[in-house]
Amino acid sequence: MVKLIALYKQPEDKEAFDEHYFNTHTPITKKIPGLREMKVTRIVGSPMGKSDYYLLCEMYYDNHDALKQAMKTAEGKASGKDVMNFAGDIVSLMIGEEIDDE
Repeated sequence: MVKLIALYKQPEDKEAFDEHYFNTHTPITKKIPGLREMKVTRIVGSPMGKSDYYLLCEMYYDNHDALKQAMKTAEGKASGKDVMNFAGDIVSLMIGEEIDDE
């Protein structure tokens, strides 16, 4: 499995962020063809206390090709455009591979 990871720093207005993220951005993202699973985690702190991060989203795809194809679709482009419009200054995007520890 390959995943696209979105890591969001603390937004200035958490209520406005949540409103847009959960009611606008998430429904757009969930329509991306090839998306197998989407997990969202709210960051509530760190072992050292307060965290600079607010939210983590993991979007799972079968493989790198499936992720590449998904990003080329109208839904993938709409999701990318939306995230840059409402959170471009606080989001980091990464691609990861699941490691099976056998």
